[in-house]
Amino acid sequence: MLRVLILLLCASATVFGQTEINPKVKPDRDKEFVITELNKKFPIYKSVARDIWGYAELGFQETQSTERLQQVLREAGFKIETGVAEMPTAFVATFGNGGPVIGILAEFDALPGLSQDSVADRKIILEEGAGHACGHHLFGTASVAAAITLKDWLIKTKKAGTVKLFGTPAEEGGAAKVYMVRDGLFNNVDAVLHWHPSSANDASPSSCLSIKQTIFKFYGRSAHAAAAPHAGRSALDGLEAMNYMVNLMREHVPQETRIHYVINKGGLAANVVPDYAEAEYMVRHPDARMVEEIWNRIVKAAEGAASGTETTMKYEVISGSFNLVPNETLARVMYNNLKVVGGVLYTAEEVEFGKKIQATLTTKFPPLESAAQVQPFKTGGFFPASTDVGDITWVVPTTGLGTATWVPGVPAHSWQAVATGGMSIGYKAMNNAAKIIAMTGIDLFNNPAILDKARKELDAYVGPGYHYKSMIGDRKPPLDFRKGK
Repeated sequence: MLRVLILLLCASATVFGQTEINPKVKPDRDKEFVITELNKKFPIYKSVARDIWGYAELGFQETQSTERLQQVLREAGFKIETGVAEMPTAFVATFGNGGPVIGILAEFDALPGLSQDSVADRKIILEEGAGHACGHHLFGTASVAAAITLKDWLIKTKKAGTVKLFGTPAEEGGAAKVYMVRDGLFNNVDAVLHWHPSSANDASPSSCLSIKQTIFKFYGRSAHAAAAPHAGRSALDGLEAMNYMVNLMREHVPQETRIHYVINKGGLAANVVPDYAEAEYMVRHPDARMVEEIWNRIVKAAEGAASGTETTMKYEVISGSFNLVPNETLARVMYNNLKVVGGVLYTAEEVEFGKKIQATLTTKFPPLESAAQVQPFKTGGFFPASTDVGDITWVVPTTGLGTATWVPGVPAHSWQAVATGGMSIGYKAMNNAAKIIAMTGIDLFNNPAILDKARKELDAYVGPGYHYKSMIGDRKPPLDFRKGK
């Protein structure tokens, strides 16, 4: 009986793959415009997403992907500023004039080593090739589609206001958004909207872990380890002394803290006193201010280790991002639009695809029909990971959502995510996300009082007199961090 119900639901999906509108929530005229426009242009945006899925370019190397998105925006009448914040693949596309100013985020980088065809079994396209295992090809395309739809609505209604689409590269480790915030690109933006591929439909406000990533480098003096050990000073000794002190420190930090490290270099031969050693450290905590405090203590441990071993130490901050500041005001608006659009309905072929994908999973997974459901709204959500969206949320009221892009149970950064994101299920969820973002933007243009309330909520969180200062200092974007991978 359940299978029959699923197939009946699936049969109601249209030829273009858009889902049915929730019959309990009737869209108004503005939102009907959004639905009509995005359904009509669905084949175009699907083609764009598929192109970027095929490019599968790594962080800061997304030359084809960024140009594909810029091309679509340029043809739609957006003014585009390229190479912003000293990043060649980053851009800002702007349409309109005056306020309110609504920003939309667009990501488009892939991940290394996850090449996969859009089929339900492991099939590598290119050995050691990259793949869109986090669905950023869908992310960027849906955001562009939403921005263009909002532009068309502004023209149609003769409304004042500005749409800004932020093309943000290298989310997977490059923290490009941090550099964009640091350079003031989000100044004078009233709200920022974003989304991310997921295996469920959810728009609840949530936070995450703040993170700071650093390379600690120790310099010693080499010598023959047997004939003249007294003449050497081991850089590895300095590094190990640091690691020991940091590990002792774990007892004396808040329990939510996470400290990870790996020794990248520790010498080349056992009979040579190492004159160079380095380790990569990551510090995480739900509050960015606590991350800074703990990081400063780690630096002191490194300095003490160098002093005690008569080595020298230098460090380089690689990246750092703040925790997400949840904004319930904006999240409720977005959630109401998620309820209008609803989830993803599978066709019979997609049900079979989903079953095959779930058969490859080793963890417990929800039923396929959960892709058509909207998760209940809840506050206080938290996920134990980090994102460079966090920095934006400390300076501009921001909210986002996830749509059921992947078969229920499929984790991000997996070949199953690449496969689902490259076929019809992923494109349906992409279309849903574009509708929800555009509808939310319309609500904010039509009711600026929501923006005032969202701003007050953010100000209350960060506290009076707060001034944003990034964790990365004055370092330049690490444009080569994915090269050779």
